[in-house]
Amino acid sequence: MQSISASLASLTRETGPKVVKGDPARKGEAAANGAPPTPQKHHQHHHPAAPTIAVSDSSLKFTHVLYNLSPAELYEQAIKYEKGSFITSTGALATLSGAKTGRSPRDKRVVKDEAAAQELWWGKGSPNIEIDEHTFLTNRERAVDYLNSLDKVFVNDQFLNWDPENRIKVRIISARAYHSLFMHNMCIRPTDEELESFGTPDFTIYNAGQFPCNRYTHYMTSSTSVDINLARREMVILGTQYAGEMKKGLFGVMHYLMPKRGILSLHSGCNMGKDGDVALFFGLSGTGKTTLSTDHNRLLIGDDEHCWSDNGVSNIEGGCYAKCIDLSQEKEPDIWNAIKFGTVLENVVFDEHTREVDYTDKSVTENTRAAYPIEYIPNAKIPCVGPHPKNVILLACDAFGVLPPVSKLNLAQTMYHFISGYTALVAGTEDGIKEPQATFSACFGAAFIMLHPTKYAAMLADKMQKYGATGWLVNTGWSGGRYGVGKRIRLPYTRKIIDAIHSGELLTANYKKTEVFGLEIPTEIDGVPSEILDPINTWTDKAAYKETLLRLAGLFKKNFEVFASYKIGDDSSLTDEILAAGPNF
Repeated sequence: MQSISASLASLTRETGPKVVKGDPARKGEAAANGAPPTPQKHHQHHHPAAPTIAVSDSSLKFTHVLYNLSPAELYEQAIKYEKGSFITSTGALATLSGAKTGRSPRDKRVVKDEAAAQELWWGKGSPNIEIDEHTFLTNRERAVDYLNSLDKVFVNDQFLNWDPENRIKVRIISARAYHSLFMHNMCIRPTDEELESFGTPDFTIYNAGQFPCNRYTHYMTSSTSVDINLARREMVILGTQYAGEMKKGLFGVMHYLMPKRGILSLHSGCNMGKDGDVALFFGLSGTGKTTLSTDHNRLLIGDDEHCWSDNGVSNIEGGCYAKCIDLSQEKEPDIWNAIKFGTVLENVVFDEHTREVDYTDKSVTENTRAAYPIEYIPNAKIPCVGPHPKNVILLACDAFGVLPPVSKLNLAQTMYHFISGYTALVAGTEDGIKEPQATFSACFGAAFIMLHPTKYAAMLADKMQKYGATGWLVNTGWSGGRYGVGKRIRLPYTRKIIDAIHSGELLTANYKKTEVFGLEIPTEIDGVPSEILDPINTWTDKAAYKETLLRLAGLFKKNFEVFASYKIGDDSSLTDEILAAGPNF
């Protein structure tokens, strides 16, 4: 069994600090009052002890390990010792992430060793920025030395992936109670019995986010560095306290580990009907992924990260990380009601007296977030697993207004649009720009993938073919003209379309083919006006429609150039099929 002190030991030092379990402040208070430490009789269940601790004679101090604390214990730690932590009126813990209120993708690094150089996606369009082994170890030692200098550290031992055959053991070592509670919510929580036999973790995070990296270290571009070493199965965080770095860092690791087992890792929402029909929802920010995958008539398997194996589909996480900006009880009742005791609220603003949160306030950041266990959602399916998906739904908010509200995709088209990862949103109105801005994110999650996008697309096609899933492209954006001219497709119509996909109604519908993109569109859907199903019908200016359609097709072609030269399969026939599935003009 790997001890926590071994996890904390710096590479150039043979042993770590002396490590004791418990809260040093509480022991100190008791001693000051002449009293023994508080007895633990009030605990109603046996809590597993921290793994065996090795003590070094050369240690200069004690470091207390607070191991897999409960939410209540972490609340006490945060409120007592972390500036900016408060209990809100609903019982959630509000806290601040410091200067960084979002991820720092330009500061994320991956060790480019011999294996990673061959396996990972590098170069133009890739999220993977290289670092060498020596620099990683330099940053690792800086992080470990910082953690060793503290009176106490928080250690979480948890799991990723609800599929018991393919779950990953992760250990998170952090300096903040907020980070420990965040990961308690976001990863899968082990039982006491599972903790007793946890053993050596498969992956370890050293979160020393309060401490900066040395900007003069090779490869560094700022005081922030988030480094992943796949060979060592370790991640080091310096110079950012934004908790999302841990969540998405582990997601990246799963994007590397799972495909090696023949399992497809997906940045998607997932729900299941009462008859066991599973749907995957892909979509970038603003496309309605959360809204459409949250359906009171269906069970939620997960909101963000999934695996598709030969066993079916499984959620990677044990919680949800929801955006809070402009949150309301009317629009998102499930998320609203999940913000209670145990939930972490990041960077929100609240009334000083009542502690009521103002979700419209963007003064700290627009990226306000809530992290809560998935069981806080009433229709969550626990355990978070399901059978093989029947429908793969790709969501696009097309602000150009030329994509149909729904299209049935063949396999090659599904791969093409999956690799493209398209949506188009409107640029900020404060600078007067009203033109739609096209956004492409490979596999609907380019920031987190490790391998070349075509690898994931080929796996998706294989799974869909093997298990009989159908691909769909759903436009939740504009109709009758681009943004500023047309109108956004009404949400009730989109819900009717999604219902028709779930029910199988659209499998037997009549279809016709569109020009340029060659999409199959239904001529009729129950509860949806037939004239909106073909976008050309909704445009009064047909010439403007054709011009805008060709413009968007050109943007798709330009984006796909970086993937066109990448060969899939021995004879590259799959590459040719995918290219042919794109727009033709």
